[in-house]
Amino acid sequence: MADKIMGRLALRVEGPTWRAYCALPDTMAGAVELGSIALGAVESSPERKAAFIDLMKLIVTDLIEEKSGARPGWGGLRPAPEHERSGNA
Repeated sequence: MADKIMGRLALRVEGPTWRAYCALPDTMAGAVELGSIALGAVESSPERKAAFIDLMKLIVTDLIEEKSGARPGWGGLRPAPEHERSGNA
C-alpha cells in the first residue's frame, strides 16, 4: 500500500522573497505560511538555501505530527502541480 501524502512543503518565489507554506497535497487553498527569506540570500548560497529548506521541512513535519499523531517521512523533491506554476506570484 502506498503511503498517504498528508501535506507538503510548498516553496514559492513571490517578488523578491522565497516563501514556504505548509499545504495540502494538491492545492494551495488553506496553505499556512511558515516563513520567508530574501531571494538573494538563497540564490547566492546553496548552503543557506538548503538550511532554509531543512528548517521549513522540520516545521511541516512537526505540524503533521501534531495533527496526525504520526511523524511523517519525506520523499524526494517534486515539482509543483502544473496548475500552481505561474512564474513569480
